[in-house]
Amino acid sequence: MKFNIEKKYITIGITAFFVFASAICFYYLIFHSESFYEKINSFFVIASPVIYGVIVAYLLTPIVNFFEKKLLEPLFTQKEDMTIRKKKYMRMISVTMTMIVVIIAFYGFFSIVIPNLVISIRNISSQFSSYVQTLNYWSKKFFDDYPEIEMLVVEFLDMYSGEFNDYLNNSIIPQIESLVKTVSLSLISVLKFLWNFIIGVVIAIYVLFSKETFAGQAKKIVYAMFSTRNANQIISDTHFISETFIGFISGKIVDSVIIGFLCFAGTSFLKLPYPLLISVIVGVTNVIPFFGPYLGAIPCAILVFMVNPVQCIYFVIFVFLLQQLDGNVIGPKILGESTGLSGFWVIFSITIFGGLWGVPGMIIGVPVFAVIYAMTKRHTERKLKKKGLPIESDKYLNVKKIDGDIFVFRNQDEKKRFFKFSFMKKTEHEGNKLEEIEEAEEIIEKQE
Repeated sequence: MKFNIEKKYITIGITAFFVFASAICFYYLIFHSESFYEKINSFFVIASPVIYGVIVAYLLTPIVNFFEKKLLEPLFTQKEDMTIRKKKYMRMISVTMTMIVVIIAFYGFFSIVIPNLVISIRNISSQFSSYVQTLNYWSKKFFDDYPEIEMLVVEFLDMYSGEFNDYLNNSIIPQIESLVKTVSLSLISVLKFLWNFIIGVVIAIYVLFSKETFAGQAKKIVYAMFSTRNANQIISDTHFISETFIGFISGKIVDSVIIGFLCFAGTSFLKLPYPLLISVIVGVTNVIPFFGPYLGAIPCAILVFMVNPVQCIYFVIFVFLLQQLDGNVIGPKILGESTGLSGFWVIFSITIFGGLWGVPGMIIGVPVFAVIYAMTKRHTERKLKKKGLPIESDKYLNVKKIDGDIFVFRNQDEKKRFFKFSFMKKTEHEGNKLEEIEEAEEIIEKQE
């Protein structure tokens, strides 16, 4: 006997299964979140070499493409057309040149910067007592000139010294042993990270050799799982995400390197103490948008203040001018409109993602939110176009409500201004002549 099962019942059964499975997953996520996150974390720990490899390959892709498109491709296509064998040779040479450039850059950084940093840290530790004496001298002189401030400081210390001693004896000292264990485990974690990173570099080389193949396989899966229209949209979104991330991150790295060099030149010219150490701190923290320059300037200012309080004032003024130069000239030239976010959304994204993921979240928070913002904007504009409504935000500034396709404004002047703007846009879009547009504008002005 043959059973004929209608297609709609199969669809209902599959839908019910996924709803039930989703409910179980949601329950497990809410009431057993710790074990869920532990499993996720353990998976990322196991897959960390592959993740590092993909990230390294992603960051090195622009360099590989530069060598291929700008240097090697003109050489390989001078006499005859490109062949598969030539492409393989070209890829091998470009990847090799990229790795050589990266190794030379890292070797130059560690061979020049690290020894000088070690010398600076040794000098700080050896001269720490003299720095304390300098601070005592300046503080004594300051309090002698302003005795009322000294009284406030003494009252503050008397008020909170007991609480500080209790905190020191009950919290800090008992945790020293656990702190030593944490430092030991951190060293082991650093060694594991270095080992996984080395494996990741090897994986990155394989990914760079076959990046087009991996991209083709991913596109094939997308077209197999979704309709052609949705697949095209997914691939377009992926390109947009990739361009946003690589444009922002690579641009920010270049910007930070430039700021580091300018900081070193400025601190050397001003004869500030430890110019290389200060420049490295300022350059590295500059990778973090908006808050990074201040995060780097504060410890550097404290360091300069310990050596010479007067020079600290010069340093603060110099860093302020340097960040103004970066924010208004260097940064926009390098980054351009890679994110398209206003200052408010930059601060918002850094705050939210920094709270979720720490320093890495502060670095990638801006491009992540830029992608979310752009996709939300595009979806909103597509919905408005379907409803026959304008997509420009300034048209909604003084709208009280929309009744069908009629805009209700706060006053008559706003209504006239809106329809004038809409008419002008429509006539320009339809390709009318300039004389006709000017004539229409005169008619509208007469009606007003």
